[in-house]
Amino acid sequence: MKITIGHLYPDLLNLYGDRGNIQCLMKRCQWRGIQAETIAYELNDTIDFSRLDIVLLGGGSDREQMLVCEKLKEIQKDFKEYVENDGVVIAICGGYQLLGSYYKTDQGTIQGLELVDLYTEQGEGRLIDNIVLKSDLFDMPIVGFENHGGRTCIKNNKPLGKVLYGSGNDGKTGYEGVMYKNVIGTYLHGPLLPKNPQLADLLIARALKKKYGKDVALAPLDDSQEMEANAYICHRFVK
Repeated sequence: MKITIGHLYPDLLNLYGDRGNIQCLMKRCQWRGIQAETIAYELNDTIDFSRLDIVLLGGGSDREQMLVCEKLKEIQKDFKEYVENDGVVIAICGGYQLLGSYYKTDQGTIQGLELVDLYTEQGEGRLIDNIVLKSDLFDMPIVGFENHGGRTCIKNNKPLGKVLYGSGNDGKTGYEGVMYKNVIGTYLHGPLLPKNPQLADLLIARALKKKYGKDVALAPLDDSQEMEANAYICHRFVK
């Protein structure tokens, strides 16, 4: 078995250590004997989505998102087809905002990919803190760090989780992230996946199922240290 991970525009969208998410996915595959490779696509590269089993769209500043805005228009059709055919996507922070129709900032409006029915508008002040979620996907909480000025409205889409501590999508609704088909968007970084092996494994399992047409049972790994760190964060911030 083999999976191929596409890392979109790491030269511009790697604000919060998103390469750590790539390394986590690669290692968790390799430890199980699953072949894994990563293809990094720079701004002028042609992206062949048919080759990809997981796509990572990382975080960037508003300026960097503006720079990739025109390129996103060129790949939108192929990316949309990949998503609608159950392609696996993990989008972090700025990448999460780019999933939607637009991100309205003080400097102008950034047109999104329109892959998920959501939008983001800049709010007053930044939402910065550790964050803990309870997700229907897992027994173990999802933990991370958030630092964003945008407030994201996910409309009728399902959130990634309920906020137990932190601000989430907009600091008001009590929910964080979005799930659509095999797309997960979230403001959590730091990076996200090394702190949440259960989420990394979900992405790998969904990618293998999509590629091979059947559920693949992932061999268990020793995640005792990750689980201990997760529990520490939860106990520290969730009263």
